[in-house]
Amino acid sequence: MAGKDIEILIKQIAKLPSLGSRSARRIVLHLLNKKDGAFIPLIDSLTNVANNIKTCEICGNFDTTSPCPICSSNSRDNGLICVVRDVADLWAMERVSIFKGKYHILGGVLSAMEGIVPNDLNIDSLEKRINSGTIKELLLALPATIDGQITSHYIVSRFKETGIKITTLAQGIPMGAELDYMDEGTIQLALNSRKIL
Repeated sequence: MAGKDIEILIKQIAKLPSLGSRSARRIVLHLLNKKDGAFIPLIDSLTNVANNIKTCEICGNFDTTSPCPICSSNSRDNGLICVVRDVADLWAMERVSIFKGKYHILGGVLSAMEGIVPNDLNIDSLEKRINSGTIKELLLALPATIDGQITSHYIVSRFKETGIKITTLAQGIPMGAELDYMDEGTIQLALNSRKIL
């Protein structure tokens, strides 16, 4: 039986997504057995990120600088904005390494069941970016779920009068799937097959 402090650590790790108490126990045992090679470096990394993490003032990405390196990049297309639900979806798009525009994180999708309305999302900040006059295309990379579709329709109806092209990811993303769980090939196919809404 583990001591009180170790049990607290196991319970904290078990709260992480996709981990249960057994997985958490195995992780803690690994860290304790590899104290210098795994545990201490992990603590240092966690402390460093906790002390230095920022939310990008432009897109909403997590980084140690704001604006983040994507928003600050001169080599990326300022006229192409990929609208995603959350940071995990931005990271999934970046794994593919073919999207050369910039991003906008909504912070969720509209949901009647969860009571999420447009004011709960970062849509007003998206409107400010659109009103800046530099955006030529919005690529909606939202979940292939009913809530994702409702959110896409809302964005299309809200910004259709602006004259910017609004596209969405096409084939390759199955209904009900989430970007974070897609492989790079599937995301690349969906990017290359995007369609105008």
